[in-house]
Amino acid sequence: MEDEGSRDTRRTTAVWAAVTVLGVIAGYVGVLLANARHFYTDDTEAQYVPLWLTVGRHLRDGAFPGLEPERWMAGNYLVEGQASLFNPPQLLVAAIAPSFDNMVVLATVVKLAYSIILALGVFRICLAYRAQPPWAAVAGVAFCFSGWLLFLDQASWALGLVGTAWLAHAWASGVRYARGQSGPIPVFVFLYFTITIGYVWPGVEAAVMIVAVAAGEWVYQRTPWPSLRLLLAAGCAGLAGAITYLPSLLSSDATWRVADGAIRNDGFMTVPWSESLNASLPTTLPSFNSWFGLIQPFPVVYIAWFLIPGLAFIDWKAAAKSAREISGIAFFALITLVWTAGPATLGPLRWPARVLPMLALALLVLGCVLLSRHGSFANWRTRVAVAVGLVALLWVRSVASAPYDRIRVHLVAALVVIVLGAVVALLYAKWGRTAACAALLVTIAPIAYYQVNESFPHPMSWNLPESRSEAKARFPDFDGTTLQLGNSQIFPGDAKNSDGVYTSLVVGFSAEVPGVTYVNGYTPIGNRAFSERTCMFWEGSTCAESFGKIFEIEPATGKPIVDLMKVDRITLMRLVYPDARWQPPPPGWHWVDYPPNDKWIWVLERDGGPISTDNGRIADVGTGVDAVSTAESGYTSTARVSSETGGRVTFARLAWPGYRATLDGRDLDVEALDDIFVSVTIPPGTENAHLEVTWRPPGMYLGATILALGLTGIGLLHWWFVRNRRRPESADTHPADEPPVPTDAADTDTGRAGGESGKVLAR
Repeated sequence: MEDEGSRDTRRTTAVWAAVTVLGVIAGYVGVLLANARHFYTDDTEAQYVPLWLTVGRHLRDGAFPGLEPERWMAGNYLVEGQASLFNPPQLLVAAIAPSFDNMVVLATVVKLAYSIILALGVFRICLAYRAQPPWAAVAGVAFCFSGWLLFLDQASWALGLVGTAWLAHAWASGVRYARGQSGPIPVFVFLYFTITIGYVWPGVEAAVMIVAVAAGEWVYQRTPWPSLRLLLAAGCAGLAGAITYLPSLLSSDATWRVADGAIRNDGFMTVPWSESLNASLPTTLPSFNSWFGLIQPFPVVYIAWFLIPGLAFIDWKAAAKSAREISGIAFFALITLVWTAGPATLGPLRWPARVLPMLALALLVLGCVLLSRHGSFANWRTRVAVAVGLVALLWVRSVASAPYDRIRVHLVAALVVIVLGAVVALLYAKWGRTAACAALLVTIAPIAYYQVNESFPHPMSWNLPESRSEAKARFPDFDGTTLQLGNSQIFPGDAKNSDGVYTSLVVGFSAEVPGVTYVNGYTPIGNRAFSERTCMFWEGSTCAESFGKIFEIEPATGKPIVDLMKVDRITLMRLVYPDARWQPPPPGWHWVDYPPNDKWIWVLERDGGPISTDNGRIADVGTGVDAVSTAESGYTSTARVSSETGGRVTFARLAWPGYRATLDGRDLDVEALDDIFVSVTIPPGTENAHLEVTWRPPGMYLGATILALGLTGIGLLHWWFVRNRRRPESADTHPADEPPVPTDAADTDTGRAGGESGKVLAR
């Protein structure tokens, strides 16, 4: 039966978990007051939210959205991975997305939910290392508003936020499993969620985290078996989640991301270790090479204002006795610190600055655990002097990173940090730990407001339309399939709005917002052959030569590439093609005006109307071949074919690996015509035969098999855990040289130096 002390501990933990949630909400309010669109920025507006709409639309239609042939190189969602098609929480997000009209609200609500999940995950990590709930709450809320997470993952790279949220819970559950406090299933589930979002960085970071935690637990428990169990559980999750990445890996030869195993260091997006000394100054603008040049426009290396000064208030002699127990955190911090500094490319992994959230997570957890368990005001004058010295060092380093007219700004920030630290210290001296941690929590939202307000507008924002209904009302009612030729990178800044370029131009997947069908999309992997033939880039932009390229004749069929693609309309960006309208249209096309939407575009449409729905996706049949489409889906084209002499049938489908064809059940070879079009050769003497061309992503059967192995493995581990479960009263045991940490404010103050000045922060 649970005793009163345990109930009080659970109640206290629940209260501080609720405080953590409220702290995240308050931080979001602060950010939104500074920039209402902050969480709908860059890739979120051009890629993720429209992709959620696309996937959600297919799910509501009862279809699995693996392939959209009309989107060509951006429409292979299983190879792409970031549609998160094997991730249940993300499928739920996609399913509800079409119910929202306002995309800013959708993005903000989803990111708030994941930020709360993340904060509670960090809260759980701290508790797993026996930090007090108030300090765990501080760590959870502070991490959600650390620099990289706030300005990049939360603002733009949504799946970075999602993956980190699940990784945090996997970490906490991993520690608990290794210490016999819970079973392997939570580790498996949270790692599976981390891996299957389809964004490779959190998956790799999770693997590094598990190895670090396992190493730390081996050091702590002085036996390898708990760590081995943890590694086995993580391995089962890796097997189960591999189905997300196998199609991409097995299709890599057709993409930009050929896995060549290269290790390069050009210095791009690599962060010098010295930038860690900027971690506690809110105004810092770090110095490293990125898209923004040498000086970054926002404080991406910022972690928390109290982290570095707080080092002065740790009893390091006492902390040394806990070194083995928290060594897993230190291992992870060390690995991520080294990783952020380079090399710039490790095979398919590039831009190691993306690991900054992991470094922030490790350092913040480590700092808050140490402050909770070994914080002290003994010799407070010396500690205050050291803290002030650390703040001065922060100021010097921040000035050295970005000295341009910011010396005074950094000086004011340093003084504010000192004042805030003094206030927190006084609150602790008078009212204890709860008041001090509450004060720390109160400071987070205003600092986030200041930082976002200072960087407004976000330099990566596309400023795409917020409302689907408004976007649809302002956009031309284009039927059929449209191909846009132009460069979104040269959109005029003052015209990036609903009254400007977005009345007729799209970027990334944004055509999904007004609900029109475009070839253009967003793809980080691309299709190398298609990109070369059409000169199309990652966000759907094209080069100036694209117009000529799409009208080049494919020799085997004698048709232009644009005809084989079955495109109904071409829009040309006027800034790229200023005189196109005054040239004769290509044969079979004519110029069309769409006032008032044609301020930014010229429009070519086909003579005789759209062809995208004519005879399914059959784009060309050879001489002597008769082929009539009988059914179409994203994955399959079927037709009735006849030919006395034999000949070729070409489909408006991009020749991704994984296509197969049958004729009345007999296998046919599938060719990649001009390296991009699916094509089959019908044998002579064929009469009224059933032709079926079907795409199945490479590795699906293998992925399903190893997923089953992963599920079987975790089932066995769970059976073993239940069979050998410790008794409840011994579940929280720890080595004899690691005394339990006080969990109540009335517990004894160990290490007291005398009087109030000797209080430890664990109170």
